[in-house]
Amino acid sequence: MVTLKEAISKDELKQFVKFPFALYKDSAYWVPPLIADEMATFDKDTNPAFKNASAWFYLAYKNNKIVGRVVAIINHLEVNQQNVKKMRFGWFDFVDDPEVSEALLKKVAEIGAAHNLEFMEGPVGFSNLDKVGVLTDGFDQPGSMVTWYNHAYYVNHYERLGFVKEKKYVENKFPAKNADPALFTKLNELVKRRYGLREINFKKTSEVMPLVDQMFDLFNQTYSKLSSFVPITDVQKEYFKKKYITFIDPEYIKFIVDKNDSLIAFAIVMPSFSSALQKAKGKLFPFGFYHLLRAKKHNKDAVFYLIGIHPDYQNKGVTAIIFNEYYKTFNKRGIEMCYRTPELEDNIAIRQMWKHFDPKIYKRRCTYKKSL
Repeated sequence: MVTLKEAISKDELKQFVKFPFALYKDSAYWVPPLIADEMATFDKDTNPAFKNASAWFYLAYKNNKIVGRVVAIINHLEVNQQNVKKMRFGWFDFVDDPEVSEALLKKVAEIGAAHNLEFMEGPVGFSNLDKVGVLTDGFDQPGSMVTWYNHAYYVNHYERLGFVKEKKYVENKFPAKNADPALFTKLNELVKRRYGLREINFKKTSEVMPLVDQMFDLFNQTYSKLSSFVPITDVQKEYFKKKYITFIDPEYIKFIVDKNDSLIAFAIVMPSFSSALQKAKGKLFPFGFYHLLRAKKHNKDAVFYLIGIHPDYQNKGVTAIIFNEYYKTFNKRGIEMCYRTPELEDNIAIRQMWKHFDPKIYKRRCTYKKSL
């Protein structure tokens, strides 16, 4: 028999965070999060997402042993301002036991019905900067710090319970040598002259910070038309500044401004921290920080995390400027392989942007949906 318990105390939340460490202990592909970082994400006094969202954390037990977990989330901006009556759920992990997955999703459904919501969808996080989607293909590929990894049996559990695929995502990769400068060097100069644009490169994080608010505003403009998009609030901007920007090598951040110095495009790349996080085993000390620092300085893999272009400048060749700058940085750093984070499968514009690099899909994932 499966019993559920809401994780409320700090100790219970730590058990919630640490459950996947047991579930994936024998996996060569699961990438563990930093335990302290996950705890901060779930701290209602730390994560500003809780100013506009409610969340319930549940652990499933069987024979006095933790066998599953889930976070049920209501994003009130989404429900009340956008009128999307969605019950979100994420951080959904479980042993291969139908009774466990059913009990956890039934609890999510109960919360959604009690709040008069119309459907449930997951796995998703609090916002568009959180992880998204259950892995459906590519189980023999390492995960990343910005995606969830899961066992192959997860899909069967969703479909057995009547869930249907809602949004489909793909992850692509390509060798850095595929970036032929002949494709963007001349266009880069032409686009800059035609529209009065210039690139901004950074050497210090302190140089980036004054422009970060503009970047998040542009992020909101760029992705506002996506069906799943919830804008980043001013409070969240401050939180993400500290959580992400200070962590990213400033040379991997590229901004494009117009003749009035207004930001019209940005891109953020990170070195792959997958191997370093596996070695860290969820802890910064005593050796985790060392592994992450080495990965930051000496990694041969680069992950394209975010690209945003103002709607007025989309389809005008601005990506040529971005690619030209990364080409120089990647050559300097000796980058060999480029990876892209999950992108909606039906996002034709993003596929067109990357087509000359001959990318290969190496993972697929999706969210699942069910009416309440």
